[in-house]
Amino acid sequence: QVQLIESGGGLVQAGGSLTLSCAVSGRTFSQYAMGWFRQAPWKEREFVAGLQWNGGNAAYTDSVKGRFTCSRDNGKNMMYLQMNSLKPDDTAVYYCAASLFPHMIPREVSRWTYWGRGAQVTVSS
Repeated sequence: QVQLIESGGGLVQAGGSLTLSCAVSGRTFSQYAMGWFRQAPWKEREFVAGLQWNGGNAAYTDSVKGRFTCSRDNGKNMMYLQMNSLKPDDTAVYYCAASLFPHMIPREVSRWTYWGRGAQVTVSS
C-alpha cells in the first residue's frame, strides 16, 4: 500500500513563504512521477507543479511560475513545494500525488494514481 503524507501547511500573510513536504512510503519512490495539486473552496482540484521520476522537466501552472519551486529527494522518499510571494488566491488544500508513469506529468487529476490527504494553506491579505 502506497501512502503519501503532506506536512508544512499553515497560515501566512500575503507575500510570505511556506514549504510543503510530502513523505512517500510503500513502494520504490523513484518509480513515480510526483505532483502537487490544490483545491480551493467551491473549485475543482487543479494541477500546481510536478516532476518526473528523476526530478527533471519540472512543470508548473502559469499562476505559480517564478514563485513556487518543486523538488524531490529520492534518497529520502520526499517531495517539496517551496512557495514564495504567496497571495490570497493561493489559499487552498494542497495535495501531493504520485503517478505510475515516471516520465509523464499529466495535468488531469484522473491520471494520478496515489494521493495524500492534503494540507491546508491559508494566505491572509
